[in-house]
Amino acid sequence: AAAGGHNMLMTGPPGSGKTMLARRLPTILPPLGLEEAIQVTRVHSAAGQKGNGTALVWERPFRSPHHSASHAALVGGGKNPKPGEISLAHHGCLFLDEFPELDRASMEALRQPLEDGVITVSRVSNTVTFPAECILIAAMNPCPCGFKGLPEAKCVGVSACERYSARISGPLRDRIDIHIEVPRLKPEELIGAQEGECSAPIRERVMAARDLQTARLGPTRTNGKMTPRELKEAVALDEEAEGFMRLVAARMNLSARVFDRILKVGRTIADLAGDPQVRKTHLAEAVQFRDRAEY
Repeated sequence: AAAGGHNMLMTGPPGSGKTMLARRLPTILPPLGLEEAIQVTRVHSAAGQKGNGTALVWERPFRSPHHSASHAALVGGGKNPKPGEISLAHHGCLFLDEFPELDRASMEALRQPLEDGVITVSRVSNTVTFPAECILIAAMNPCPCGFKGLPEAKCVGVSACERYSARISGPLRDRIDIHIEVPRLKPEELIGAQEGECSAPIRERVMAARDLQTARLGPTRTNGKMTPRELKEAVALDEEAEGFMRLVAARMNLSARVFDRILKVGRTIADLAGDPQVRKTHLAEAVQFRDRAEY
């Protein structure tokens, strides 16, 4: 997600570490460039959150509004429209915990920023378009009770789980590039856990992949935001990879949007590996990041 600017949905029971993972994302993102810092500072100033200081904002934003936040707080609004949480996360990360608990209007309002990187707020007096190019990290329980698949507790039932998951519409799911499950660790795994990799070396790999994307697409551009024309130029499939994608598209009945999202994630995986060619192995890994329950 960090390397290619991809949106991600994490599904797992309470206490599995979804929030912790989301909060660590800014530590592996590259630092803001001058132009990005100016844009972020302008958005925060327009929202009245800059204070009296004149210095630029040099830290990538991390916004985590509560799932009960109003539509105006998330999208932006007011008599004289001000940026909402989506715009305040510009060039940073927007973390939405308990994702299905958002009201339907707020959830569907994410479609425009996820697709275009901007959000338009219309009022009687005027219409304002705010920048909103951010990485969406959403988190949800597998069911309303959170116990689905856990042996120590009984779930509320299959029908309730299906209704809970259906709160996230298909078009919105399509716009999320990476879908992962975050399982709860067992006690023995927690007690005997070895020290993991720190953020610094991960950030170096992310920055190396971002450098390749800058050379290919231009400053501040990432694989997750490629246009169809850029995608066609950046992902030239060989015969093996093309045959694999034809098979996947037929078996999973992929929409054109999801097909392109898989190619974008595959391009990022290849960049992390330092491979100029997107190969079958990269695409096979990218397919694993789709929500297989959809197909």
